[in-house]
Amino acid sequence: MVKEIELVEKKYLKKEVPKFGVGDEVRVYIKIKEGDKMRTQMFEGTVIRRRGRGVSETFTVIKEVQGDTIEKIFFIHSPTLEDVKLVKAGRPGKSKRYHLRKKKDIRLSSGA
Repeated sequence: MVKEIELVEKKYLKKEVPKFGVGDEVRVYIKIKEGDKMRTQMFEGTVIRRRGRGVSETFTVIKEVQGDTIEKIFFIHSPTLEDVKLVKAGRPGKSKRYHLRKKKDIRLSSGA
């Protein structure tokens, strides 16, 4: 059963997965369709979580803008995820960085 699922998922997996971890500062480029045009939008922040495997592998990026904390969840193998660039490597040690959610007003949104 598991082998059959892996065979189906295999064609949707990206060949090159970006190397980054929890605590790293990343710049995420997302393809956005507006009408009949496609454009690329950038989201830069700190990775606070990475989980899953295969097609369902996700990572969460958090950033603060004008006093508000914005958190987005991205699928690594999503076709709308164009690129992930490592801006600054973080210190290893914790698998989740939820302590960065220091603000009460967190806006959650799905990135992909």
